[in-house]
Amino acid sequence: MAVYTQVGDEDLDGFLRDYDIGTLTSFSGIAEGVENSNFLVRTTAGSWILTLYEKRVNPDDLPFFLELMRHLSGRGLSCPTPVAGRDGITLRQLNGRPAAMVTFLEGVWPRRIAPEHCRSLGTALARLHLSGGGFGRTRINALSLDAWRPLLASCQLEDREIYIGLFNELNVELRWLEAHWPRSLPHGVIHADLFPDNVFFLGHDVSGIIDFYFACNDFLAYDLAVCLNAWCFENDGSFNVTKARLLVSAYQAVRPLDEAECSALPALCRGAAIRFLLTRLYDWLNHPPGALVRPKDPMEYLKKLRAHQQVRGAGAYGL
Repeated sequence: MAVYTQVGDEDLDGFLRDYDIGTLTSFSGIAEGVENSNFLVRTTAGSWILTLYEKRVNPDDLPFFLELMRHLSGRGLSCPTPVAGRDGITLRQLNGRPAAMVTFLEGVWPRRIAPEHCRSLGTALARLHLSGGGFGRTRINALSLDAWRPLLASCQLEDREIYIGLFNELNVELRWLEAHWPRSLPHGVIHADLFPDNVFFLGHDVSGIIDFYFACNDFLAYDLAVCLNAWCFENDGSFNVTKARLLVSAYQAVRPLDEAECSALPALCRGAAIRFLLTRLYDWLNHPPGALVRPKDPMEYLKKLRAHQQVRGAGAYGL
């Protein structure tokens, strides 16, 4: 369960006194997620999500995330909306952690991704990008190109004999990405972590997008590349071009990609693959004994990276 900081009944009662959201009827930890502690809070007025931000989240970034959700919600995007207390303050403290309450969204994330999920996702992603226009804050992508080589070094693969081959392979890939990474593409607010467990559906229609705690400013098409990696590969490692075509075409119906974005898509997909490969690899090698959250398999993204390396043009992604 993704609950790192426990919250007792008395602690929560005291915390909720600062809000005008009814009287507590129940609360429970939420098993999904790996970064923060999340609780479902039910009151006489409805349901809410309480998040305690753990040590991996920079507290200085929290105003960006919370204000972004409020901005997107105000533009009509279905996402959690931060709830202010009676004093107007959204970000508070609970049990030694920064904490916030957000609205509850109906829906479930898909355990088995169907092509129609990808079509609806493409529309929702494009709307997110358009809704982010005019947001007043900025946050650099701390897990983009400049971070990948230091992240590889932090894994210390060269000091572990069984990982020397992987270390050499990733070094070669980083040299290629450093030479071919695009320098100028349409830019704006991106989600940067839009995996299936961060998108809620009712049937095949997106009902909400959650977990904006990697959101930042970067190439908009990079967000599309993250989704192609996360949504369009099957369990056997094969790439499903039908899902990719539906995802990309639905995106383009709302926000058309320009020629430079289309040309850059293969490189962006390789970059997105190595970003998640490296962060998963670091977590895998530095997993604390007894931790309740099982680290995700980094080799899944090594297979995806190798698949992208064989691509010769954006047509492979359904364009």
